Amino acid sequence: MTHTTDIDAAAKGSPGAGASRPPRPRPRIHRAWFVAAVTFVTIIGAAAFRSLPGLLIDPLNEEFHWSRGTIGLAVSINLALYGLTAPFAAALMDRFGIRRVVAVALVVIAAGSGLTVWMDSAWQLLLCWGLLVGLGSGSMALAFAATVTNRWFTARRGLVTGILTAASASGQLIFLPLLSWIVEVHKWRPAAVTVALAALAVVPFVWLLLRDHPADVGTTPYGSADFVEKPPPVTGAARRTLSVLFEAARTGPFWLLAGTFAICGASTNGLVQTHFVPAAHDHGMPITAAASLLAVVGVFDVVGTVASGWFTDRFDPRRLLAVYYALRGVSLLFLPMLLAPSVNPPMVFFIVFYGLDWVATVPPTLALCREYYGEDSAIVFGWVLASHQVGAAFVAFLGGVARDAFGSYDVVWYASGALCAAAALMALVIRRRNADADGLLVADLA
Repeated sequence: MTHTTDIDAAAKGSPGAGASRPPRPRPRIHRAWFVAAVTFVTIIGAAAFRSLPGLLIDPLNEEFHWSRGTIGLAVSINLALYGLTAPFAAALMDRFGIRRVVAVALVVIAAGSGLTVWMDSAWQLLLCWGLLVGLGSGSMALAFAATVTNRWFTARRGLVTGILTAASASGQLIFLPLLSWIVEVHKWRPAAVTVALAALAVVPFVWLLLRDHPADVGTTPYGSADFVEKPPPVTGAARRTLSVLFEAARTGPFWLLAGTFAICGASTNGLVQTHFVPAAHDHGMPITAAASLLAVVGVFDVVGTVASGWFTDRFDPRRLLAVYYALRGVSLLFLPMLLAPSVNPPMVFFIVFYGLDWVATVPPTLALCREYYGEDSAIVFGWVLASHQVGAAFVAFLGGVARDAFGSYDVVWYASGALCAAAALMALVIRRRNADADGLLVADLA
């Protein structure tokens, strides 16, 4: 992992290296890995707020007598804004820098979560947890990880994407046992305060340790021998974000990637993360036990997502996506038969299996975005992520409505399994594009 600045080019005064920059000693470990580590810790620390919605459904229903559909609507607003904000956040990072955008987002998250302790009406839940936390979390979405990866790495991008994606998904699940214990013992308000404090605690690390670009510390991106000058701030963030969307929307792969990722969000964040705990509780399982099972999903998600990043560097991303979605769909079809008052071996098998597949779809999806959209890939991926969260938002809301209407979640599990089968077929339809030796993109028929 040892890469250094372009010392020889600098000594010769080449324009790309910057003749006035003095040579720096060769680092034992490239600075990009430290930036990735700070990003990983930041995402883990900020992920606490993503753990809470599924734990609030029953307590808020009992205290305020709000329907599960109403509570699910707040969660769906949160999830939708999480996705819709992401592409604009990627453009804002190009304009104002990663540190500023992420630090402000964490403060907004803390405010939204902390203010919920004083709410007594459903509209306040929609405002605080839906609007504020949704906007803040959108700026901390996977577009943040994509921006860091694109700027700091030219090699091992699949692996780094897998690691940072695992932080995003697993962090929110690892907090579940602690937050479920707080909800059960101390009620839901202390849990909301804990989430706010966790977001605030990350802000100093972001401000002091995170850097926007390799040029800020006089080094090259990892895997590159050429020094890259830091680009000037890009103005018109909103205009650029929309223009990238309009250009990408004219291509078929964008719609296929957006469609598959919408199903990904529907079958993970919208369904399992939001409704698994109350669904297990419907079958007599204690909330803490159900939350602990989701935490185990988070543990195995680290293994699955990092492995997916490794696979993405070596295998066809389309076929990886098809396998991931097909296996996920099959597992969801079996879930209604596994729910029981206690944890049994088949349920443990499901949790491990589902954890390995939780967000394994992200590295190949991001790789395909890079393949097609180059420098705009972070913003395009932000829009693809928006579809992920819109899909999650629909199922978070419809899942609650289905539970109110049918008295169980069974129909939602079966419908999600069928959607995953459709996503597997859509992934195989995507055409590949590969870079030739001259850097030109050539079409490769599927």
